[in-house]
Amino acid sequence: MTNNRRTYRFGFTLIELMVVILIVAILAASAIARYRGRVDAVRWSEGKVMLGTIATALRAYAGEKGWNGANPTDIFGSGQTELGFEPGDLTGRYFADGDFQIDAVNINAQPVTFTIRCTAGTGIEPPTIPSGYTLDQSGHFAAIP
Repeated sequence: MTNNRRTYRFGFTLIELMVVILIVAILAASAIARYRGRVDAVRWSEGKVMLGTIATALRAYAGEKGWNGANPTDIFGSGQTELGFEPGDLTGRYFADGDFQIDAVNINAQPVTFTIRCTAGTGIEPPTIPSGYTLDQSGHFAAIP
């Protein structure tokens, strides 16, 4: 007498489940690393916009003062050598007023030359990489490591 009974296995083995979990974990780890870099890039966009605003104010200042005017010494205030920003004008979610400064400016040059800097923010959830950016008169942003 022969046994014609077939046995069927349903489900997955432990090894198969572990391999699937490993693959999902590797994909998740790489996605999180890529996502983190994109978050910092988005946060830096706020700082770059503020740098562009300061650059526009520098060009307007140079146009008002003429070629023999004094170089601006401060971003804030309304004196003879300030750009006219009020406290809070450059404060956003990731950056505050103190994160911006003028490194170099010459309104007597033809064309006007300047370098302005934004360091990693002191606002809510500031970006971490890079530590800052500079902007020059040609519109070139350079990362500060």
